[in-house]
Amino acid sequence: MGTASKPVTARGGIAHWIAVWFGCGHAPAAPGTTGSLAAVAIAAALAVFGGLAAWQIAALGVLLIAPGVWASGREEQACGKTDPNSVVVDEVAGQLIAFAGAANLGWPVFAAAFVLFRLFDIWKPFPIDSVQRLPRGWGIMADDVFAGIYAALVLYAAGCFNLY
Repeated sequence: MGTASKPVTARGGIAHWIAVWFGCGHAPAAPGTTGSLAAVAIAAALAVFGGLAAWQIAALGVLLIAPGVWASGREEQACGKTDPNSVVVDEVAGQLIAFAGAANLGWPVFAAAFVLFRLFDIWKPFPIDSVQRLPRGWGIMADDVFAGIYAALVLYAAGCFNLY
């Protein structure tokens, strides 16, 4: 009397909670923006209360890539659709990476990094438009990592011209 076992899915497990960034992906409207705002809040808290520098915050975004690829790939498989809207760990990683270009951290930089990252994430200039076609979790994460890099480059250039 053996029972058939169901395939293990990411729904409800740690992969799910990482992929949806602990509930941000379940926001009723604009879950990607919600994930980005959560990342800005994390960055601000780490800078203000933890004394972290911009490069350290960006490094956290880079460290989030590997678990993000795993979790978003699992969540994509569990949902049965490509790049589900509920997956926002990619926005969190990309948003944190955007701080790499900041000369200093303050509210103008937090706001600029948010706007720039969202702009590049939505616009998807080359090669962002093509890397999102990578398989499973890689494609989900790669486009936002590139959007974060583009935002960081603009922040860096703005800092070079003392615009903030």
